[in-house]
Amino acid sequence: MRDYSTIQELIELAKNAGSISEAVLNAHAESGEDREEARRRMTESLTIMRESVKEGLNPDARSVSGRVGGQSHMLLRAVKQNKTVGGEMLGCASAYALAAAECNACMGRIVAAPTAGACGVLPAALFSVQEEKGYSDEALVRALFTASGVGRVIAVRASISGAEGGCQAECGTAAAMAAAAIADLAGAPIEACMDAAGFAIMNIMGLVCDPVGGLVEVPCVYRNIMGVACALTAANLAISGIRMIMPVDEVIEAMRRVGRQLPPSLRETGEGGCAACRLYKQEDPA
Repeated sequence: MRDYSTIQELIELAKNAGSISEAVLNAHAESGEDREEARRRMTESLTIMRESVKEGLNPDARSVSGRVGGQSHMLLRAVKQNKTVGGEMLGCASAYALAAAECNACMGRIVAAPTAGACGVLPAALFSVQEEKGYSDEALVRALFTASGVGRVIAVRASISGAEGGCQAECGTAAAMAAAAIADLAGAPIEACMDAAGFAIMNIMGLVCDPVGGLVEVPCVYRNIMGVACALTAANLAISGIRMIMPVDEVIEAMRRVGRQLPPSLRETGEGGCAACRLYKQEDPA
């Protein structure tokens, strides 16, 4: 059996296959998809992710509402001028996450990973770590398969929809996918990669979905930055050997229950949370 619907099943398949990415590829082959075609499509996804970051960094980009766009350029400039705190890698990751999310808000082409609203987390984690550590694009493609395995389990066992489970289902899932991918890139054991995903879910559990004006702009684009920061720190926990004290599958189940318990006003209806806050007028202070 090469299919899986739980993290534990994925771990067992990965041990037999030699890696998480190989186990996920085997599942693709089991479903009838050619392995090389699966690799080709994942490589194309990586290319689109890189293009979305580059496009989002355009200082002149603006969303339909005008509320976002050009801000990732400002953030990256501050990082490169050594004005920010936390180091260059985290600064770049933050700027890249914001850039991809701004690209989406400005109607550019992105990869929904797992959704459009959370599209910045995974590419930002991958590209910032690639710049820091020198990983090849081929290694990043393998990491994307690892990420997709985690994302599939969450989609099956819980939700990746903000309307159904809050932003924990979108940016939370993206952070879990990215955390597992980064831990895998770093050579962490299979169980540790899944622990990384578990730490990320645990730390974002309960996050509401509250788009201002019903648009996937504010606070969505900024939550991509939070998501990549969570992913990197969750990966570091797992890489260092710190273990989850709960089964990751049960954490995903808890995520599902929490999502169902969120009131409708906090699940993408635009009625609660930040969506209910007063907006500054043009003449108000920023």
